[in-house]
Amino acid sequence: MACIDFVFKVSGLTMLFIVGTTSLPTTVPKVFDVQRYGAKGDGKTDNTNAFTNTWEDACTWNGPSKMYIPNGRFYLGAVSFAGPCTAGSISFVIDGTLLAPPNNNDIKKETWINFRYIEYLTVSGSGTLDGQGQMSWSLNDCRKNEFCPKLAINMGFDFVKKSRLEGITSLNSKAGHFNFFSVDHFNITGVNIKAPGDSPNTDGIKIALSSNIRISNTNISTGDDCIAMLSGNNNFDIYNVTCGPGHGISIGSLGKNKDEKNVNGLTVRDTVFIGTTDGIRIKTWESSVSTIL
Repeated sequence: MACIDFVFKVSGLTMLFIVGTTSLPTTVPKVFDVQRYGAKGDGKTDNTNAFTNTWEDACTWNGPSKMYIPNGRFYLGAVSFAGPCTAGSISFVIDGTLLAPPNNNDIKKETWINFRYIEYLTVSGSGTLDGQGQMSWSLNDCRKNEFCPKLAINMGFDFVKKSRLEGITSLNSKAGHFNFFSVDHFNITGVNIKAPGDSPNTDGIKIALSSNIRISNTNISTGDDCIAMLSGNNNFDIYNVTCGPGHGISIGSLGKNKDEKNVNGLTVRDTVFIGTTDGIRIKTWESSVSTIL
């Protein structure tokens, strides 16, 4: 059964550990603008193929590269940006608004925008991910309906290392806003997450089996956990976060399955909770007989 190594500081600047990303030598990146690949920011054209083709060229460029989404409203179906990339480092810069399909059935995946198997990735910009989740929230009745549909997360990172998420806004996700699975050395800073307080299961940041994570200077207002940390997480530093509305910061649930991993090295400091149901909560299950045996 998993256990927790947890420290909470109300104030003070003492660091218990250092989390960082490794930087590559600074070189001007080659810019790959989605509009040159046929993307249209008119709010209605499906830009999935244009974005996929832009990523393919940016990822395979022999040097630092930047995939750029300018101002505009870019409708986008479910898309996966996969590595590894031959570019030494790659930036995904969003200055416009990305619009998800309003109907969850048109996404057909658990994550609307997904990054996988990449190192030295930066996702940044002044833009917005608009999950257009209002139509889907009424479908989220899984507690009483075992056949409930799986609603899409706005953006996910799987097996991503030495990377960062900075500056962008996530709005009205159908389910969670940002999901992290098996990531290492990842910085999240200056991010804004927004959904109504009564939007179900719209976790702000959800993380599992990850290590060396820093979350800072971020505002999270949503309908579920501001930050949810599942099993197998190690070495987290969370500071200067404003949380609320929502359910606060949670660890768990832990202990339901005997093969769950421990949670170690978690610090939360200089964080404000406004109108949340909890501050920091640890969710655990009593050990089952099979676990004890």
